[in-house]
Amino acid sequence: MDVSELPLVGGHPALDLVNTLERGTPLPGTQPRDYLSDPPSLLLWAGRAGLTGEAEARTVAEAWERDPGAAAAALEATREVREALYTALRAITPGPDDTAARGAALDRLHSRWVAAAGRSTLVPDPDGAHAVRLVVGIAPASLVPDRAVDAALDLLRAADITRVRRCPTETGGCGWVFLDRSRNGSRRWCRMADCGTQVKSRRLTERRRAVRAGPPQEPADD
Repeated sequence: MDVSELPLVGGHPALDLVNTLERGTPLPGTQPRDYLSDPPSLLLWAGRAGLTGEAEARTVAEAWERDPGAAAAALEATREVREALYTALRAITPGPDDTAARGAALDRLHSRWVAAAGRSTLVPDPDGAHAVRLVVGIAPASLVPDRAVDAALDLLRAADITRVRRCPTETGGCGWVFLDRSRNGSRRWCRMADCGTQVKSRRLTERRRAVRAGPPQEPADD
């Protein structure tokens, strides 16, 4: 599976960004897979996640082709936003809570947002619901990381953070994060068709093996 097939299960672009890096326990001797492996994969993901439109993606690609260094910088910046957001979210999802690390992560997000705000502009709201709206990402070379950090702040400031869940690695899940939009807040898996089904199938196999093996044998009396 590559980034073109990566499931978008987060329920928010910022959470889908977090999930572009494998979050489960890697196999011995391997590193977690990063689906944002190069600038083209980043641009493809951004389109799928709704951070860019088709015309914008073409403009970004042209800017990156003229300046490969800008493309590499955009990839690095987006990855930094991703990991800073993941660290910030660890305070509200199961796992160790490191206050110092969370504070440093928020500082990195703030720095990225200040830079993004400097490359943004105010325009009249075409819908008329407000006087103006903020357009983030008017510099093509930095459009993707600017919109990534804007999405991260939108999640942290406006989303119902009590509904953020982590697919449970301790019971066989993948570790991806998502917004639980179920009515009673009981969603457990990133996707029932993936992790949920796999775990249930594995448990069923284990129960069948236990039944075939029979009850433990009592030691014979001497």
